[in-house]
Amino acid sequence: MRTWEGREVLVTGGASFIGSHLVDALVARGAGVRVVDDLSSGCYDAIQPHVESGRVDFVKADLRAPGLARKVVDGMQVVFHLAAAHGGRGFVELHQAACATNLMLDSLVFHACHDANVEKVIYASSGCVYPNHLQTEPNEMLYLTEAMVGPPYNADNTYGWAKLMGEISLHAYYREWGMKSASCRYFTVYGERGHENHAVMAMIARAFIGQNPFVVWGTGQQVRNWTHVSDIARGTLLAAEKIDDATAVNLGTTERIRVIDAAEEVLRHTGHRAPIELRPDMPTGPLNRVADNSLARTLLGWQPQVAFAEGLRQTIDWYFATKDREQVRTSLTHRLTER
Repeated sequence: MRTWEGREVLVTGGASFIGSHLVDALVARGAGVRVVDDLSSGCYDAIQPHVESGRVDFVKADLRAPGLARKVVDGMQVVFHLAAAHGGRGFVELHQAACATNLMLDSLVFHACHDANVEKVIYASSGCVYPNHLQTEPNEMLYLTEAMVGPPYNADNTYGWAKLMGEISLHAYYREWGMKSASCRYFTVYGERGHENHAVMAMIARAFIGQNPFVVWGTGQQVRNWTHVSDIARGTLLAAEKIDDATAVNLGTTERIRVIDAAEEVLRHTGHRAPIELRPDMPTGPLNRVADNSLARTLLGWQPQVAFAEGLRQTIDWYFATKDREQVRTSLTHRLTER
């Protein structure tokens, strides 16, 4: 695939945090874009300018409705499948049944794409597919390589198992039916339009409302590699352009950042002064999750361009410029564990 100009592209979940940034990138490259989103967690405002300009065809609907997936993929050449019941650590651990519906959702979309002879499917997978037992020691210099996903499988909650099954399904579709695809394993994405149920956005929201004490879930020692949404959108497009055979590729930085260090950086940049209250009783997740991105460098020519310190400052500035304090203060507790 050499150009997106004039390509007919569907983005499921295209009004979501990551989905809307992907839509921006596709529109900028001249693609004809259709978005389907039930707005259960997406925000229409994120894509409204494109809809009003006629660059995006928006369908508000639930892809699980009978016949809907087949209808929206009709005429599409490429499908980016981002729609899912998903959220941050609180959502993933506390809403197992909701995450289980992703198994049905993915199956419906993939089968509809096969029936409609879609040229390629790009699947939003996750670092949650990696075995939990590998990620228990925060002091280990661990970088997760794609080959580490294999027997004995031990994915992260129902959400991780559903993503794993999605990847395995696409491999089967390619091997047996020739449907081209790629899976992008996203690692702890943050940035503008992010949702407060993810850790960095929650920290920014806590500082925004002046929370005192400043609450941090877990011991603070858990390690992550927060990846800016602009790098994720760019990597996803490159995967669509360069991978055909259902290969899964990590999209994540190799910056190893402790949660406590991220919290302290948020406090420094916002100027909020408050003692940190650690909450190890709250959902924490793996203690050591950082991607090895060498395969993405090799296959895609991709590497992150936004360092965490820079991206965090950009995200804080956006959040403080666009949010209403009283509204955030009223809704934050709910948003920490919901979509």
